[in-house]
Amino acid sequence: MSSSGIGSWWTLFRVGNSATGVFGVFLGAALGLGQLPDGDFALITSLHALSVMSFMCSWNALNDYLDLEIDRVNRPDRPLPSDAISKSSAKRAIMLMSILSVLSIAGAGMIASDLEGGIEGWYPAPVIWAGALLLLMNYESTSPISFRLKERGLPGNFAISLSVGMVILFGAAGVYQLLHPRVWAVFLVGFLYNLAREIVKDVEDIEGDAGRDTYAMKAGPERARVVAWLILLITLASLLTPFAIGIFPKLHLVGVIPAVVVLMMVKPKLFGSEDHAAQMLIKRSMQLCLVAMLGSSLVP
Repeated sequence: MSSSGIGSWWTLFRVGNSATGVFGVFLGAALGLGQLPDGDFALITSLHALSVMSFMCSWNALNDYLDLEIDRVNRPDRPLPSDAISKSSAKRAIMLMSILSVLSIAGAGMIASDLEGGIEGWYPAPVIWAGALLLLMNYESTSPISFRLKERGLPGNFAISLSVGMVILFGAAGVYQLLHPRVWAVFLVGFLYNLAREIVKDVEDIEGDAGRDTYAMKAGPERARVVAWLILLITLASLLTPFAIGIFPKLHLVGVIPAVVVLMMVKPKLFGSEDHAAQMLIKRSMQLCLVAMLGSSLVP
């Protein structure tokens, strides 16, 4: 395969974004354990990470496959609209990645069955995996039995944001730490960051989103930007509160200062109609926040 061919597949799968799922799984495990997983827990976490990454690669490719006509307007340079990858090849790759995701989680279950907590302690993990799949199916599918969340504005944004946050829960469940308060604190932060970003991304794509009934289309771009900023203010409170109530050590609050600074930089970009810059700043602030919270959970 040529370097351009590899690049096309890399773009179709959004490998960079899919790799963030690996970080999310290890983040969930480390938050619950208070240390990086080792031994059998490291194997389970690695298999969970592979399952998430292949799941995300599959779903990203499926999204492009189903949005081909929209992307001919919004993103004509992407692999499918530009014919760098054929629809038949993309379909086969989607199926292969889906199978790899299922096999990975099955392997994790086999390892868990031999541990002290047994399969009974591990079983929330496949439930979370299936829950994320159900959310995304109801988001993307246009069948009569689907909720068709992609066409319903905010419910679709909620579905995507929940599925992203569930990666952290998936990682924690793999090491029997699903109920740890640090896990749920970070899940909430990640959910809110992603919800605000999804709304801003819909504003950014408003001209090419034909056939969709996004919140930005319903409410208009200005109101959507206001709602996104209000969610970001709630996000700010959600990332500070765990330090205030002792879920994370108060002294470690200094670690989230860079995330807060970047978050405050979003407002002028957002209300200056620089939507791409705003959503990228939201992403960067979230990344800084998650790294800080991971560091706080690992440092005594």
